[in-house]
Amino acid sequence: MAFIPQILFVLALGAAIWLFSRNVGQIKKNINLGRDLNRSDRKGERLSNMLRVAFGQSKMQAKPVAGALHFIVYASFLIINIEVLEIIIDGIFGTHRFFAPLLGGAYDFIISFFEILAVATVLTVVVFWWRRNVKKIDRFHKPEMKGWPFKDANTILYIEVALMFALLNMNAVEENMEGASHSFLISSLIAPLWSGLSEVNLHMVERGFWWIHILGILAFLNYLPYSKHFHIILAFPNTYFANLEAKGRFANNAAVTKEVALMMDPNADPFAAPAPDADAPVERFGAKDAMDLSWVNLLNAYTCTECGRCTSECPANLTGKKLSPRKIMMDTRDRIDEIGQNIAKNGEFKDDGKSLLGDYISAEELWACTSCNACVQACPVDIDPLNIIMQLRNYATMEESSAPAELNAMMTNVENNGAPWPFSQMDRANWINE
Repeated sequence: MAFIPQILFVLALGAAIWLFSRNVGQIKKNINLGRDLNRSDRKGERLSNMLRVAFGQSKMQAKPVAGALHFIVYASFLIINIEVLEIIIDGIFGTHRFFAPLLGGAYDFIISFFEILAVATVLTVVVFWWRRNVKKIDRFHKPEMKGWPFKDANTILYIEVALMFALLNMNAVEENMEGASHSFLISSLIAPLWSGLSEVNLHMVERGFWWIHILGILAFLNYLPYSKHFHIILAFPNTYFANLEAKGRFANNAAVTKEVALMMDPNADPFAAPAPDADAPVERFGAKDAMDLSWVNLLNAYTCTECGRCTSECPANLTGKKLSPRKIMMDTRDRIDEIGQNIAKNGEFKDDGKSLLGDYISAEELWACTSCNACVQACPVDIDPLNIIMQLRNYATMEESSAPAELNAMMTNVENNGAPWPFSQMDRANWINE
C-alpha cells in the first residue's frame, strides 16, 4: 500500500510525457511540411540572437511596463521549475523535500525566494488580467482575438494563479504539522489559516495541495501545444533560426533571377541552357497554401504569442484597413493544423478545396501591407509576418495575375517603357524642357 502513491505518480508522469511528446511530434511534422530553407549559417550570430531576444527578453522592453511584468512571470517560470524537479523526485522515490538535506540551511532561503516569486507572479497575473479584461487594451480586442484566442489567454492566467496558490498553501499547511522542520517567508504568514486542523487532516490537505500542484503542472504541460503559450518553448528555436539579413532585403526568386540575367546579358544564348526535365515538378512562384511556405514560416506561426504588438504597430491596421499581421500568423497556423489533420486521417494530403490564400487570408489584407517591416521589428520573438505576405503576393501576381489594377498598370509601364510612368522612353526626359 505504501507504494501506491508512487505508482500513481509514475503513471501520471509517464502519461503526461507521452501525450506531450505525441502532440509536439505532430507539430514538428506540421512544421516539416514546409519547404526546405537553409538556416544553418552564422551559428555564432544565431546563438547570440537567441540569448539576447528569447533568453534575455530584449525586445519585450520596447513596452517597459508590459516588458517588466512579463519578465517577472518568465523568471518565475524558469526558477520555480527547480522546485518542480524536487517534487518529481519525491513523487517517484517516495521521499520528502529531497534537496533539503543536500542544501542544509540554504534550503529554507531558496524556497522562500521561490515563494516571493510566486507572489510576484500572482500580482503580475492580476495586472495582466486587468489590462486585458477591465482596461481592455485595444490590441487584445481586435477581431481575430474573439472566441478561443481570448479565452485561451485568460485560461493561462487562471492556471498560473491556481498553481501558485497550491504551491504556497502546500508549504503553509506543512508548517502546522508535527515535526515540521522548515519555515518559509510567505507560507509562514499563511500557515495560521490552517492551524485548526487535526494532524490527520493536515496531512491530507498538504498531500492534496501537493497533488493539485504537480498534476496541474502536468496538465498545463499538455495544454501548451493547443495554446499560444507554446511560445515559451518555441521562442528559443524561433529566434535562433530568425532571418539575420537586413530587414529591407527581400529574397529573389531563383527562376526569375535567371531569366532576368539572360535578358540582360547580350552574349547569353538561351538555347544553350539544358532542356527542362519533363518529369520534374513545375516550381510554383510564391505561395498559395501553407505547404508552399518554408518550415521557418511555419515555425513562426506556431511561435506566435498573439500579443498583438505587430498589429498595434502596423500602419495599415492603424488607418482602419483589414490587415492584421497577427491574424496572418494565426491563419497560417490554423491552416497548417488543418493540413496536418488531413494527412493524419488520409495518410497523405487529400485536396480539400481550400488554401491559405483566399480561404484564410484575403487579397484585401495582402495588398493593404506597405512592406514597412514595422511588424517584424515589433515582434518580441522575431516572427516575420511580412515574409508570408510577400510570398502570397508573389503567387497572386505571377501565377494568378490578380494584382490590383494600379499595380498591374505600373508593371505594364515598366515592361513597355522601362519606368513606372506611362511615357515612352523617348519622352521620359521632356520634363527638362519645362
